[in-house]
Order: sequence, then C-alpha cells, then structure tokens
Amino acid sequence: MRKITLFIAVLLSAVITATAQVRTPAASPSAKLEQAVGLSNITVEYSRPSAKGRKVYGELVPFGVLSRTGANQGVKITFSDDVKIDGKDLKKGSYKILTIAGEKEWKVVFHPNLSISIPGGDYKESDEALRISVPVKKLADKVETLTMDFDQIKDGGAELYLAWENTKVGFTIDVMTDPKVEASIKQVMAGPSAGDYLAAASYYANSGKDINKALEWAKKGVDMGANQFWNLRQYSLILAKAGKYADAIATAKESLKKATEAKNNDYIKMNNDSIAEWSKK
Repeated sequence: MRKITLFIAVLLSAVITATAQVRTPAASPSAKLEQAVGLSNITVEYSRPSAKGRKVYGELVPFGVLSRTGANQGVKITFSDDVKIDGKDLKKGSYKILTIAGEKEWKVVFHPNLSISIPGGDYKESDEALRISVPVKKLADKVETLTMDFDQIKDGGAELYLAWENTKVGFTIDVMTDPKVEASIKQVMAGPSAGDYLAAASYYANSGKDINKALEWAKKGVDMGANQFWNLRQYSLILAKAGKYADAIATAKESLKKATEAKNNDYIKMNNDSIAEWSKK
C-alpha cells in the first residue's frame, strides 16, 4: 500500500511539473498599430525592445548589416490596398520590414516572405518587394523603447516612423486616395450600371414585387448593354411573368441565338423549353 501511495505521489508530481508554467513579462513587449489612412487601412505589428543602458546603433544594432527590425519576429506591415512608399509602387498585402542601419542613411526593405530568417546565407536581394533609402534624423531627447507610429496623416497618405535611442527614420505612404474617390464619383454620378438594373429587376420579379417596375428596369439594363444571352434569358422570364408572352418568346429567341453561338447547352435547352411552353399560352 505504501508503494502504491508513493507511486501516485511521484506521478502527480511529474504531471504538475509538466503542466505548470511560470509567466513572466516579455523582454520586448509586442505592439500593434492599426491606422485608417484615406480609404485604406495599414496595420503594423512589432516588438518593442528597450535600450536598458546599452548603446543601440553601432553596437547592439551594427551599421551596414541587414537585420530584422526590433526584436523577436521583427516588424510586419499590412496594406489593404496598393500604395506608394516614398513614391515607389508596392502591392497590397503583408510584408516583413528589414533594415540596414547607417549613421546618416538607412536602407528599408519590404520583404514578402514573413518567415524569412535574418541573417541567412541564402538571402537574395532580388526576392525583395521593395528597397528604399531614408535619411537619419538625430533626436535631442533619447527614446528608451523602440517606438513606431504614424504621423502627418492626411486624406492621401501618412508617414510611418521608427524612433529609438537618438535616431529617427521614416518614410511616406501614399494610399492614392484621389484616384479612388474620382472613380467612385464617376461611377455614382453615372448612375446604376446595366447589371444593377438587371439585378434589381430580377429581385422585384422573383420576390413578387411591382412587376411593371421590374420590366422597366430590365429593359433599361438590356438597352444599356446587358444583352448577353444570360441577361436576355432573365429579361424573357420577367416578360413572361408579366404575361407578355410574345415579347418573352422574341427575347428568348435572341438569347437562344447567342447561347448557340457560345455553345452553351444549358441556356440552349432552357430557352427552347421556355419558347415551347410560352407558345401554348
């Protein structure tokens, strides 16, 4: 009995040792910035090491060496739309920011491989999405903990900067708001598209709403250019639902002709079946 009790005690001790974890603060706490700029969203995720009495640039972070930025996994930046970084194009998506620190100038790299290991012997500059050069600004007041933030936020863009110790570097992000707004204005001012009219007409017809309004919208959509065989098929169904069988048959024949040219057997059959059915009305 004593041996069994001792065995259980040892087993419980092993389980407790295996599952117990002591929680301590991270040496470089993680941070996340989410910033709306114009019509776009930019997210920055990074770790924030502190100087703790150490000389940062030139020692902790050597000059002239490609390295991760900050601590742990480095910096991840995500753009919801295509942007321009200091005037250079960069596609939307997520990138790892790598840096080459210098006394007067930094190189800032946007790398599409978020899991890339730096330093690494197989690193190729050709794999980078973008590389820019940015000037160094010296700060009068020391920044103890690595800090990244947005500044100069306007409708068309913003500046993202990094500050640590007595060094500050940054770059501009142009989210190209103006072309997006211009395109939106043009689309809205031009009114609904042909497809919008067909979609609204189909909804009204299928939901048992005002069939005359559905006919009006469907005709407008077709007249505006939504006259492909699938749209003509939809228009013919709305005409038939309104009791206009002669017009429905004529429209179905148009759809049938275009479906035949496109060799779309499904629409060929549907149109033939509908024409045969409506011809009996």
